[in-house]
Amino acid sequence: MPGSRRTRGRSSVWAGLLALILLVTTACVPGPPDDPRPPGDAAVHFTAQGDIGVGSGAKKVLDVVASLKPQLNLALGDFSYKAGLEEQFCDMVTGKLGTELPYQLVTGNHESDGQDGDIENFVRCLPNKLPGMQGDYGTQWYADVPEKNPVIRFILVSPGIDFRNGPLDYSRGSERWRWTADAIDAAKSENIPWTVVGMHVPCLSLGRYDCQAGEEFTNMLIEKKVDLVLSGHDHVYQRSHQLGTGSRCPGLVAASFSANCLTDSDSSMVQGAGTVFATIGVGGVGLYEITDNDPEMGYFATWSGKNLNPALGTLDVKATAGDLSARFVPAEGYSLTDSFRIQRK
Repeated sequence: MPGSRRTRGRSSVWAGLLALILLVTTACVPGPPDDPRPPGDAAVHFTAQGDIGVGSGAKKVLDVVASLKPQLNLALGDFSYKAGLEEQFCDMVTGKLGTELPYQLVTGNHESDGQDGDIENFVRCLPNKLPGMQGDYGTQWYADVPEKNPVIRFILVSPGIDFRNGPLDYSRGSERWRWTADAIDAAKSENIPWTVVGMHVPCLSLGRYDCQAGEEFTNMLIEKKVDLVLSGHDHVYQRSHQLGTGSRCPGLVAASFSANCLTDSDSSMVQGAGTVFATIGVGGVGLYEITDNDPEMGYFATWSGKNLNPALGTLDVKATAGDLSARFVPAEGYSLTDSFRIQRK
């Protein structure tokens, strides 16, 4: 009947309007917040080395870095080894790696006080290229990579280094101690998958030097579960097992060894169990000898020096949200290899 057709027509119109209202309302309802973790396929690729110089060895190592095509490079101090060669050093780096690669600096002892170069001059010709960097570039800074949804927080500090006015204070509770601890804690609270600390001087070492970084500062890095600590200064390559503190290991003591501080002694590790320390003081200058009866040797998985499998080269690291893998890549004419992997739980 005509009346029935009109009723059915009105019903169809109201049904269409209701569907349109529901569609618009649903589109306007905010969805869940963005996941703060990086996407599964995000990756960061970086290289790291220290103690570089301006000679043929440095150029060989830079050739290796260039061939690896990292997203950034951490230069862990001791650059030209002579005052007045800052521009020459920078030109060497950019000549091999180009001007766009973030070649990120932290001072070593040779340029911190101006006697063998000036960190301020290096900073001018190799400036920071990481967006969002916080702190005093070249001395104490951190940056998240990538800046959005970061995979790694890099924290570069300068304990145990003499400046023109003396060493910086990284003692327990000092302003620089708190700055470092806060940068680590914030990375954890922001769910950044990996925390990497870089500095020129190590604490544990099989080369010439003692614990210049300081026992308490080193143990703080372990207690806060930093994943990887990188250094130079000793002209050797050495990589530790995963080390941790706890009831059986209250803290590492320099120039001694406690098996209770070893949390994983193979090359495949799990995040959170401890910290891996790597010294890559083999960026180009002459090598130092390994002390083969050093009591700290039990902490190390691999070592190389002038007297034991000598090699110049770089550490090559790739990280995703779930995995950090690293390997030592030797320069031309050397054969040392090393690799390790840390997986997230």
